[in-house]
Amino acid sequence: MAQLAVNVDHVATLRQARGVSYPEPVAAAIAAETAGADGIVVHLRGDRRHINERDVRLLRKIVQTKLILEMAATSEMIGIALDIKPDCVTLVPETKEEISTEGGLDLITHENHIWEIVSTLKNAGIDVCIFIDPSLDQIKTAHKIDADMIEIHTGAFCDATTKAKKQKEFSRIIDAAKIGTKLNLEVNAGHGICYHSVKAFKGLSEIKEFSIGHSIVARSILTGMEQAVRDMKQLVSVL
Repeated sequence: MAQLAVNVDHVATLRQARGVSYPEPVAAAIAAETAGADGIVVHLRGDRRHINERDVRLLRKIVQTKLILEMAATSEMIGIALDIKPDCVTLVPETKEEISTEGGLDLITHENHIWEIVSTLKNAGIDVCIFIDPSLDQIKTAHKIDADMIEIHTGAFCDATTKAKKQKEFSRIIDAAKIGTKLNLEVNAGHGICYHSVKAFKGLSEIKEFSIGHSIVARSILTGMEQAVRDMKQLVSVL
């Protein structure tokens, strides 16, 4: 059965919109775990636009399942990860102009740099996941640099506006998941997945975990965080 990792970034986005101390992403994480989340995800960005170090440090103390830290492959973030020691680090690309992560990390271009980071984090006892597009070459490179797992970028599928485009992008995800599994990488998926699009993954047993945030936080405004997580957990549990 696939697991659900809940990203609470956008609870912090709402907090930062007014520059106040609420809503509290740590409280949202507790509610998510109470409702059955298998992990908590936060992205500590260089510009600290939503999650900040204080949040990550508190989450490290409080999270009972596992804490997944998304971060760019920078010396600043490596230092923070080595200090806080999340259960897993997911390396993602990052630009100041983007609203949200726009694509997978280009491992082919940055292979040597990322390999050094993977080695450093793993030596500290931190599992390493790479957020990549569903590309054969990228997946092979993730295996080559000894990553523990990959998270397939599902944004192109979730954002597709035609049936043909959706089918094309989902075929890429299927192929990527199967190749990753053959290479003994744990395969996860995330970005843009909502309560409707998650149903498309039924039967794709190669995907072990879904990282979902925005759609859950959006629903939580109407239903509460625990119910929003339960609703998604129920969908993921039958895939």
